[in-house]
Amino acid sequence: MLTARTRRDLLKISATAVLAPIAFAADHNTLGRKLGVVSASFGSHFSNKGGPMSLIDFPKFLRDELDLEVIDFNSMNFDSFAPDYLDKLRTAVADAGCIATNLKMNQKVDMNSPKAETRAEAMRVFKQSIDAARHLGLRWVRPLPLSERPDMDRHVAAYRELIDYASERGITVLIENFGWMMDDPDSVITLADRIGRDKVGIGIDTGNWSDNEVRYPALEKTLPLAVTCDFKAKAMTEDGEHPAYDLKRCFDIGWDAGFRGPWCFEHGGRDLKILKRNMGRLRDSLRGWMAERDA
Repeated sequence: MLTARTRRDLLKISATAVLAPIAFAADHNTLGRKLGVVSASFGSHFSNKGGPMSLIDFPKFLRDELDLEVIDFNSMNFDSFAPDYLDKLRTAVADAGCIATNLKMNQKVDMNSPKAETRAEAMRVFKQSIDAARHLGLRWVRPLPLSERPDMDRHVAAYRELIDYASERGITVLIENFGWMMDDPDSVITLADRIGRDKVGIGIDTGNWSDNEVRYPALEKTLPLAVTCDFKAKAMTEDGEHPAYDLKRCFDIGWDAGFRGPWCFEHGGRDLKILKRNMGRLRDSLRGWMAERDA
């Protein structure tokens, strides 16, 4: 039987849990089997690039035109990080029945620079992005790996500084394979181990490996640890084929590893009609493959 004191204690625990960083296991429970889009896929169609659609229009477009739910945002698609703009975007996400999960911090800054002032500017920019992610109610942020392999001591120190700042705001920092990491199937795990696997999350991009000899073993190593996956498709033929690599094999590796989602499609194109068609093909393929696994 609960006494008044134990009820108060439970309420305190519940309040603390709301503010705590979301556990990685819970991410799989709440986002498993969910499909969505990396917003950068539609980058050329957003108004800040001269296109017809604002980012605030995007959640409704995603639900009405593509029947998809999850949004993985990219910083380069934002008009602003001003609070009133973020309020409108958060409302648009909620009104459309979407779930916004991640902010890819793609600003061209260098948190690994040997120059202290350059590193400080990178931290300022990334922390501003983390504040925006918190305002939007996101659970993850991802700094952009650069092409040149960094000094690992500086790189790990920068990650830990971002992790400390983000964790105070209930957000987890992700590692994603890109840039200097793309030709090494162990790069993501090695970096996670250096930082501390309990401190950082892993978001995998199926397309961001240098070639197929790296791609498939890398996915086998990393997808068991992933909390989200950019399910990337490169050029697709008129009949829906994907010559660059085997999309079904990428899915199978993830499913066999226990990864269930979210699967966020990434596939660009300047012809909106073709882009929507190809996104629909990716959606239908994933839904079909999951149904086969359920049978």
